[in-house]
Amino acid sequence: QAQLVESGGGSAQAGGSLRLSCAASGLTFSNYHMGWFRQAPGKEREFVAKITWRSDDTVYTDSVKGRFTISRDNAKNTVYLQMNSLKPEDTAVYYCAAALQMHQFQRGYWGQGTQVTVSS
Repeated sequence: QAQLVESGGGSAQAGGSLRLSCAASGLTFSNYHMGWFRQAPGKEREFVAKITWRSDDTVYTDSVKGRFTISRDNAKNTVYLQMNSLKPEDTAVYYCAAALQMHQFQRGYWGQGTQVTVSS
């Protein structure tokens, strides 16, 4: 059974950095595109970043461009989200997801999330 487990969340000051990891098991990781999403309190879940299975394309939401970097290591079945220059509005639960199509993450596998809290 496929499983995605996020780690690396926590608290940071504005301007600081955190690195999230998502370890996958029970699926052929290199076949899947990977994405990061987040949900802030009282808001809907939103897309953050995604990366193709062979890392030849990445997409970011405008609010994180230039600050966040998504990457993956297929040998380790892990996807990362490096978050720099954090802002209080980045506070949310962050989820990773795996999908066979870049536009169909809703149909894929999801982790349980990791909390990121940024204080001013």
